[in-house]
Amino acid sequence: MSLIKKFYYPLGKLPSLILRWFDNNLTPVHTGPNKIDWARILPFIAIHLACFGVFFVGYSAFALGFAIFLYALRVFAITGFYHRYFSHKTFKANRFWQFIFAVIGLTAVQRGPLWWAAHHRDHHLFSDQEPDAHSPVQHGFIWSHLGWFLSKKYFHYDAKRIQDFLRFPELRFIDRFDVIVPILFAVGTYGLGEYLNHYHPALNTNGLQLLVWGFCLSTVCVFHATFTINSLSHCFGSKPHKTSDNSRNNFFLALLSFGEGWHNNHHFYPACARQGFKWWQIDITYYLLLGLEKIKVIKELRQPPKSILNGAPH
Repeated sequence: MSLIKKFYYPLGKLPSLILRWFDNNLTPVHTGPNKIDWARILPFIAIHLACFGVFFVGYSAFALGFAIFLYALRVFAITGFYHRYFSHKTFKANRFWQFIFAVIGLTAVQRGPLWWAAHHRDHHLFSDQEPDAHSPVQHGFIWSHLGWFLSKKYFHYDAKRIQDFLRFPELRFIDRFDVIVPILFAVGTYGLGEYLNHYHPALNTNGLQLLVWGFCLSTVCVFHATFTINSLSHCFGSKPHKTSDNSRNNFFLALLSFGEGWHNNHHFYPACARQGFKWWQIDITYYLLLGLEKIKVIKELRQPPKSILNGAPH
């Protein structure tokens, strides 16, 4: 905090706040009462408001297809790597590929992989107990869906939870400066739209259109598709396995989140890469991970015990 006062606060509060958006280490650990950090979440609010830009930038088939593609890519990066790899280590990847998918995950604007995984590991340790940051049982639906990560209390994470990945300096760097990748991604999306507008006008798109559809709208959809697993998947659905929490299986949420909706399955046996235990439990993330294993991008996908797959009672 002394460094902030010495070098940044003389510039004024607004420049200091902007610098905090770029360097997470400039934000002090919050030890007071838990509350929303309204100043810092302005970009989160802005990206939601920017979605209304669809009424001004127009529509094109390319922009829609681009938004759907980016939704699928980034949901997979969150579910397959932020969740099943960084949080649970349910398969192995070399240093190059873990970095590549960490960067893709960053484009979803859900903070860095170390922050994400550390908090998720806490969630499994205390699921639906008082220390669980996003339990709708303990803290209510709105807080579990989005309030918790907008609060000052959970801006930082317990480094002890993620020691296995802290040894990689490249992961520590992108986690500390986690806003850089989303900004570059947004600029690149705008640049692609301008390039296509100039060289391929038949596509009927431009920079602002791709920025709104491909970055803003697609990102907000990724936000809420994955947030529902913290909120709705602990409220609605079936509970075939006995767990100490209120985790539920939900077919609709599983489709939306590429398999994460089989949440009771996951909490019953979180150590495997597969969350859809039955043939009809569609788990798109798992199918994509199988594909990556086939082409040797990843290896050693961990499977649930055969007794679970065969439907043995629990």
